[in-house]
Amino acid sequence: MSPLLEGIFNGISIGSVLLLAALGLAIVFGLMGVINLAHGELIMLGAYSTYVVQNIFKGFGSPLFDLYIFFALPVAFLVAGLTGLLLERGVIRFLYGRPLETLLATWGVSLILQQLVRSISTSMALSILLFCLLFFLPLSILNRRPDWSRLRLKALGVLIPLSLAIATGFGLLLNKNSTFSRPWFSARNVDVTAPAWLRGGLPLLGFQLPYARIFIIILTIASLAATYWFLNKSSWGLRIRSVTQNRTMSACLGIPTNQVDALTFALGSGLAGIAGCAISLLGSVGPNTGQNYIVDTFMVVVVGGVGNFLGTIIAAMAIGTINYLIGSGTFALLSSSIPSLSGVTDFFNFFATTSMAKVMVFALIIAFLQVKPAGIFAPKGRTAEL
Repeated sequence: MSPLLEGIFNGISIGSVLLLAALGLAIVFGLMGVINLAHGELIMLGAYSTYVVQNIFKGFGSPLFDLYIFFALPVAFLVAGLTGLLLERGVIRFLYGRPLETLLATWGVSLILQQLVRSISTSMALSILLFCLLFFLPLSILNRRPDWSRLRLKALGVLIPLSLAIATGFGLLLNKNSTFSRPWFSARNVDVTAPAWLRGGLPLLGFQLPYARIFIIILTIASLAATYWFLNKSSWGLRIRSVTQNRTMSACLGIPTNQVDALTFALGSGLAGIAGCAISLLGSVGPNTGQNYIVDTFMVVVVGGVGNFLGTIIAAMAIGTINYLIGSGTFALLSSSIPSLSGVTDFFNFFATTSMAKVMVFALIIAFLQVKPAGIFAPKGRTAEL
């Protein structure tokens, strides 16, 4: 029973990572009906934020370094949340009710974020900041003019090329200095060192429960509790649920639906950042980190029932546990102890790799959706009306 218990624990820990990653997607996709293919890159930003905070705390010495994870969590939440807020305000809000265009736009954003992480440097960061100042500051001033609607196209036609030209020239000047032009991360993967108290494991029944995975499970439970409290007990959570159920009536009652949309998207994106912080404790972080989880997280949300948190929890734990038990060869090992199940053992040995285990899990998901196409629980929110 020891290999089975170890496999179940590791599967639950993987399911916890999937649940953390899918929790934000369940809000964005489930409650808002937005297919956000850049969700994986928001996870990646959370992981890189953890890496940056870790490097800052390395200079403080051992006692403080062991506490960096508690600072990395809010930083990852804020970085991913603010990025999601900019994405919603700059792109998504123009595409509500148009799922195909939203899918293509967020896919483009995901490619931009991947390349940004590969090539971002001090000169590029300062150039982007200068462009934002030169473009958005005059835009906010001109927006107060009573004749703004008439001047809008002319103003954009002048501000965009002028701001872009000045920012580009400024960046080219900075690039002549190797200190400013050196990439921060490049295309290589980076490693996040876990605090000392998260290394090792807890001995139990002949195997160890890694402290890092126990921490991720506790973090997932805390994130679930905080999200549930916010959506069901706070005033803004009430507004979010109201807009989800009936957007038109909520607007008639004075609820600022645009602000609710922005807050909802920022909340889902911030949870993706927390997932990235947790993922960084399990392995190296790279520009493609988010792509390793985006498909699985969508599967969790779809199988659980779009917009249903209980279904998301059940689906994440089931997919994570089954995936690990098959991929690690645990099922093959258990069936090999029974001679009459030699055919079953050969079957599970064939799928006893990470990639083939995913194939098996996807096949099971497809079969399940044939029986219950709406997932474990029927969808709620805007997607239920599509």
